Amino acid sequence: MSIAKLLLMLLAVTTIGYVSLLGVTYISQRALLYPGAQQAPGHASWGETVYIMTPDGERLFGLYSRGKPRKPAVLFFLGNADRIDNYSFLAQALASRGIGLLAISYRGYPGSTGTPSEVGLLTDGVAAFDWLAAGSEGRIIVLGQSLGSGVAIDTARRRPAIAVILVSGYLSVLSLAQTIYPYFPVALLIKDPFRSDLRIAEVRQPKLFIHGRRDAVIPLSSGEALYKIAPKPKQMLIYDGSGHNDLWDAPMVDDIIRFLEGFNEL
Repeated sequence: MSIAKLLLMLLAVTTIGYVSLLGVTYISQRALLYPGAQQAPGHASWGETVYIMTPDGERLFGLYSRGKPRKPAVLFFLGNADRIDNYSFLAQALASRGIGLLAISYRGYPGSTGTPSEVGLLTDGVAAFDWLAAGSEGRIIVLGQSLGSGVAIDTARRRPAIAVILVSGYLSVLSLAQTIYPYFPVALLIKDPFRSDLRIAEVRQPKLFIHGRRDAVIPLSSGEALYKIAPKPKQMLIYDGSGHNDLWDAPMVDDIIRFLEGFNEL
């Protein structure tokens, strides 16, 4: 076999392998982005079990800890591999200050109907805000962690939250995917880009950004870039010893409560 034919054969095999890998990644991208949707149903470890109907007919499972009258409530959007029954510690800490907490299980996640997608999760965010506003005098702080920071940003730009807390925020899922898959045409293939960079300018409420310096999932550089383009008022806390999954081990709950209690209306 000539060298030319050998090179052509090698090129063909490489091309087929690349296209196959590209196809598998494209087909499985939502399974990769929403691993929490594959979890078994949990149990109500805190608060009341609630169900919230979305405008497009899905039913969302949520846990709700009621705050005291005339106190605000926190609406929590969790990370992509997390589950809401993990946050009894947060509910208890907020309840000690009279602040309520609603955490929702996104569509397709344990206890909720449907299939997760960006459009779906953003719809879930607004539906949860509207449900909570009906029973909390409308004074809501939106808290989003990791993937949930994108839901929080979109919700806050579309609804009158009084403050926003973004934990492990990112410029976009698109930019993160481009870093992970530098040789793929990610911009052409991604289904759920979560462009927080294009939405943050509309979030005029006071904002607290929190990030771990050692975060290997959402690099600090992405969170800092989002913070840089966010409108004021804003502040950022960086935990030097923390990564992505151990932020709650840092003094984050105390810092969140301190931020909340900085508002005169609280």
